[in-house]
Order: sequence, then C-alpha cells, then structure tokens
Amino acid sequence: MRRQSKADDPNAIRGNLLTVDQVAARLNTSTRFPRRLIAERRITFVRIGRSVRIPESALEEFIRAGLVEPIATRKGRAA
Repeated sequence: MRRQSKADDPNAIRGNLLTVDQVAARLNTSTRFPRRLIAERRITFVRIGRSVRIPESALEEFIRAGLVEPIATRKGRAA
C-alpha cells in the first residue's frame, strides 16, 4: 500500500497562514466578518495556541465558492 505524501494530501495546508486582520484587508471588510466565518465554521482555519490563522488556499477557495458568473446576454442586454 502506497503512503500518501504531503503533496498528495488533500488536507495539506498550502501557502501562507494569514491573520484575521490580513484576511479582512484582502476581503476589504472589518475583522468581524472573518471572525464570524471562523465561528460559524464556514472557512478552514488553523489554531496555533490561542491564535487563529487562515490558510491562503482556504481564503482563495472561499472567494471561488462565492463567485457568481454573469448570465447570458441577448443583443447586449441582460436576459
């Protein structure tokens, strides 16, 4: 049986670990919003002692999950 390497592990943390303040700055929100995401378990986070960090990859996935594609247009106007 082949052991999974860290590169193959889907739960591996990729990228930098961001503070709540850094996440808020990237989302252009107050720090209250990322803290609420953490409290509601809507975003992956890492607890290091009493500190909380959000992996950059988790933030990117959260943003990707909220992406709304434009609807098809007809003759230059929205349908």
